[in-house]
Amino acid sequence: MRKVIGIGETIFDIIFKNNVPTRAVPGGSTFNSMITLGRMGVPVHFITEVGNDKIGNMILDFMHDNNLTTENVDVFDDGHAQSPVSLAFLNDDNDAQYVFYQQYPEKRLDFAWPIVEAGDLLIFGSYYAVNPQLHDKITEFLAYAREQKAIIYYDVNFRKTYAHEAMRIMPAFLENLEYADIVRGSGEDFETLLKESSPERIYRNHISFYTPNFIFTDGGKGVDIFCNAGSRHIDIPPIKTVSTIGAGDNFNAGTLFGLLCDNVSHDEINELSLTRWCEIIKHGIAFASEVCQSYDNYVSKEFAAAYPR
Repeated sequence: MRKVIGIGETIFDIIFKNNVPTRAVPGGSTFNSMITLGRMGVPVHFITEVGNDKIGNMILDFMHDNNLTTENVDVFDDGHAQSPVSLAFLNDDNDAQYVFYQQYPEKRLDFAWPIVEAGDLLIFGSYYAVNPQLHDKITEFLAYAREQKAIIYYDVNFRKTYAHEAMRIMPAFLENLEYADIVRGSGEDFETLLKESSPERIYRNHISFYTPNFIFTDGGKGVDIFCNAGSRHIDIPPIKTVSTIGAGDNFNAGTLFGLLCDNVSHDEINELSLTRWCEIIKHGIAFASEVCQSYDNYVSKEFAAAYPR
């Protein structure tokens, strides 16, 4: 059975509205995608790291409760290191600004990688994917996954918090593009990283050389898909937003779910029609819309149980 493998940070999110804490949940970009896919019944393996502390144990328990194995979690036991925490402050539009508190050990991701098989999907991204401390290890795994003909999905997800590092991490960003079969990024990502806002120019000048498959998301303004068959804009139905935290992560989860539902193989990923891409992306929009209507970072178990397969 095909599985999804994720690589990314795990963070404990404390969410504030009007400067008052309203929710505390395990999070992290790829983590949120993995929890949603686990709830959807998809076999998932998540490569991450947590501290051997109270928060780390809470995160591991949460993973078990949501059908995620913890065999690929590096639990670091360094007296000076701790599981990372983020404070997410929601503004009037319910978009979040983040403050991160993290203290990692020097030696990281020190364990055996999971086995990748043909037909598997791999998702990676955010600052974790360009972090100088981790990039060599991550690209080593990406090279292995590419050899096995996994579909590799790169979520750029470059937050404003790291804007001052944009030039320094640019070589790692470009190397990530070389491994990707699909690139997904938001308007804010590319404005922060490339000082570019036009999806057409981003695709033409920065993405198409590496892969023909580019998904550009811009909040409520919709989604643009670019591929060998052309390009198309997809509108998003209006919803009452409670929090946008996890919206992009669950868009990723839904899109991966759509690729599995449509049984898209590595050999045909570059030959998909615009019609098939739009059907796949509809799952991403549905998952993201569900998450935006709650303070959770992932789809509810009720949504997962009722969602048509």
